[in-house]
Amino acid sequence: MPILHWIGKDKVINHHLDVPFKVLEQQYHYPSEVSILGNESPSSGNKIIHGDNLEALKALLPEYEGKIKCIYIDPPYNTGNEGWAYNDNVNDPKIKKWLSETVGKEGEDLTRHDKWLCMMYPRLKLLHKLLAEDGAIFISIDDNEQANLKLICDEIFGIGNFVSNIIWEKNYSPRNDAKFFSASHDFIITYSKNKIKWNRNLLPRGEKQNKFYKYNDNDGRGNWRPDNILVKTFSESGVFEIFNTKTGKYHLPPKGSCYRISREKANSLLEENKIYFGKDGKGKPQLKRYLSEVIQGVVPQTIWKYDEVGHNQIGKKELNEIFEDNVFDTPKPSKLIEAIIKLSSNKGDIILDSFAGSGTTAHAVMNLNKQDGGNRKFILIEMEDYAKDITAERVKRVISGYADKEGTGGNFDYYELGESLFDEDGLLNQAVAPEKIRSYIYYTETKKALANSTETDNAAYLGMDNQTAYYFHYTPNETTSLNHDFLATIKTKAEQYIIYADNCNLAKSFLNQNHIIFKKIPRDITRF
Repeated sequence: MPILHWIGKDKVINHHLDVPFKVLEQQYHYPSEVSILGNESPSSGNKIIHGDNLEALKALLPEYEGKIKCIYIDPPYNTGNEGWAYNDNVNDPKIKKWLSETVGKEGEDLTRHDKWLCMMYPRLKLLHKLLAEDGAIFISIDDNEQANLKLICDEIFGIGNFVSNIIWEKNYSPRNDAKFFSASHDFIITYSKNKIKWNRNLLPRGEKQNKFYKYNDNDGRGNWRPDNILVKTFSESGVFEIFNTKTGKYHLPPKGSCYRISREKANSLLEENKIYFGKDGKGKPQLKRYLSEVIQGVVPQTIWKYDEVGHNQIGKKELNEIFEDNVFDTPKPSKLIEAIIKLSSNKGDIILDSFAGSGTTAHAVMNLNKQDGGNRKFILIEMEDYAKDITAERVKRVISGYADKEGTGGNFDYYELGESLFDEDGLLNQAVAPEKIRSYIYYTETKKALANSTETDNAAYLGMDNQTAYYFHYTPNETTSLNHDFLATIKTKAEQYIIYADNCNLAKSFLNQNHIIFKKIPRDITRF
């Protein structure tokens, strides 16, 4: 398999492991927008996170690793165009700062493409971790980085998991100011986590697919269209006469052709009035193909036309209806994201967008939930400061209604990236809530989210997994010990016990005899 090399790759290929783990701090819940002081409100399952998307993706791992069914991202296209804060350029100050810290002096010699690849690679690594085994990722891109993106996705997701390179017709008319060619399309590169396990859905039938079903006999069977029953191959069983009772004429297939139905089937269809002999009743026999009998869906194609999924101007108009001072030039239309979600997820799945921009993905999710009564959940991540005033505000207005549009209903929780779990000395950060540390510990041990336990045990108990009971004996600003007094408080019966504490006062022989593994805080806490 071809491997892409660029300046700085050796510094970022495993950088996702060095990203500090930061906790998510809930700021408010909408629609009952109340600031959170101390305790978090119950989660809606929908999240908008403001913060660096690399750190935010890592913060999601304890709860969401392997659980995201559909990921859509619209990263910077790296066109070099300068503009406002969300310029389409990796010279954004936040990215430049990150590159200088991660790649070091080498970063001074990076080309525009090197910088973009350094930015994307660790983010794609974490997205791969979050994606479900039966999930898929869709990435919008143009010609500037399409070839490079394909190669690094081959490396991260596996060349065998490449699904398609969809062409989306983003413009409906040429731009007269184009220097060479007027770009009419973008790409949407698609990969599955595991191609064997990924099953795409059919897209809903629309007017384009149904327009030929225009005949109706008013017999309750609905609309139908004529369908040829001749095939240009010969089979003796397919050569017979079909009788037209209206004209008294027998119809044989032309020489070299035959009917693709049997004589018995033809007679049955005649009795059911499912054979059509043309408008005047004198034409060749055809099958009445009823709309109710066809598969109620369309196999997605690799070219998506603007009249089916929208174009950039529709996306901009959609956003202009929500914000009078819209500053996004080319937001994606929600119909485009709806199509992606429809073919790649089901009603109860989670959809993630880590380059959230104006919040189109959440808009699409809530539209679909309203249409079909689904309970899809969205997670949006946006690093820019407009996350609160544009991204979250758009979602609020979609929920409640805007202009002449009825609200979709729904809710979400808004988060900021909080403290790092570990301080600069590698110790547990005393400012982090113990419950968040507990979730982290359990995830590092089991790769599972910490559930709210209903079992009665001591306060250190985390949970049971594969006949192993986990305990995190920790109190901020105090020293904890694994001793006989602590063991006396344990009520869970297990084949093995893993217990975190600051110190252990028990002999190794005793620990071995009782199937206890001691892990010292913070030395033995896994960093991932």
